[in-house]
Amino acid sequence: MKNNTYLPFRSEILEVIKHADLEYTFRMAYDRGKEHPVKPGQFFEISIPKYGEAPISVSGITDHSLDFTIRKVGSLTNEIFENYVGDHFFLRGPYGNGFDVNMFKGKEIILVAGGSGLSPIHGVIDYFADHMDECERLTVIVGFKSPHDILFRDDLKRWKQSGMNLIYTVDKADDDPDYDGHVGLVTQYIPEMNLQDPDNAIAVVVGPPMMIKFSIKTLLGLGFDEEKIWVSESRKMCCGVGKCGHCRIGEIYVCQDGPVFKYTQVRSFID
Repeated sequence: MKNNTYLPFRSEILEVIKHADLEYTFRMAYDRGKEHPVKPGQFFEISIPKYGEAPISVSGITDHSLDFTIRKVGSLTNEIFENYVGDHFFLRGPYGNGFDVNMFKGKEIILVAGGSGLSPIHGVIDYFADHMDECERLTVIVGFKSPHDILFRDDLKRWKQSGMNLIYTVDKADDDPDYDGHVGLVTQYIPEMNLQDPDNAIAVVVGPPMMIKFSIKTLLGLGFDEEKIWVSESRKMCCGVGKCGHCRIGEIYVCQDGPVFKYTQVRSFID
């Protein structure tokens, strides 16, 4: 019973990292890695009795812990934000297919994310930040609403030092005279990434639906092979095991068939 991924298990909060007023990362104890290894892009159902549960992507993985970056948006997440170090949540999972870092090795990698969409690919970026010799080139383009909404600031600094081509931008910076970074949508910077080897390139796009749609359109306009574009699509997920039907789109159950898809698998509901 202990290793049944359909049953919730208690997990202690080891650390809480504040990114912005509404986004925190909760570092949770996880000692099941040997029996149930976790990949970037997978998700867990996080629950608190009497308040419900929600599917949350894994944003960090170590031998003994998992990170979940959570936005305060409802009754469950409001209650989660009242829990701090030493308290606990209940988890069940991991669910979904996630990203296998091996599929990126030796390739020119382009990762495009919007806001909390950085969470599912955080582990991929982390891996190649420490193993830049295992890819031909890595470009990461990340967009946030404003300077106050930037997530993973310490990671962004560390990634920049790794030698990857890192571009992070905000939609608007009018209310922050101290911000001196890029301003504009991520689609503005995709054509500027100077794609060097289209035949050996692979791209992942994660974020709000419109951002995904127009980012992919921009990549295709650069001659990118649609078979080499991946997305992480988590909208409408609920139970995590394909029983409630909330995430069904056509014949696809996002929680079971994804949330990582080839663009060509889900083109009809992205376009």
